Amino acid sequence: MAYKKLVIKVTAGADAPERCSQAFTVAAVAVASGVEVSLWLTGESSWFALPGRAAEFALPHAAPLPELIEGIRVGGGMITVCTQCAARRDIEEKDLIEGARIAGAQVFVSEIMADGVQALVY
Repeated sequence: MAYKKLVIKVTAGADAPERCSQAFTVAAVAVASGVEVSLWLTGESSWFALPGRAAEFALPHAAPLPELIEGIRVGGGMITVCTQCAARRDIEEKDLIEGARIAGAQVFVSEIMADGVQALVY
């Protein structure tokens, strides 16, 4: 089966920087390669949907997170923050970076169950 869309769920933030960076890197590379990408931010990665928060993240020998996020956004990738994760952190839709949204498990499940979708969890 040829995959048409890549759904990536990142569960780590600054608490697991390598795993977090890998997810954003794969998403940005996929978008740059012409793949339709949906990046889901859950847990501590939810913070990176807020303006300026990605600039606080640093990992040696890794692409800067703000550049990866911009590449995803500009390339047409979708960035979604988990509804429950946002609520636990008092994050509202109005707080998010341009182009990001808040959505729940029902939307996630519908995305990963669609034909031609490959899902990854970091």
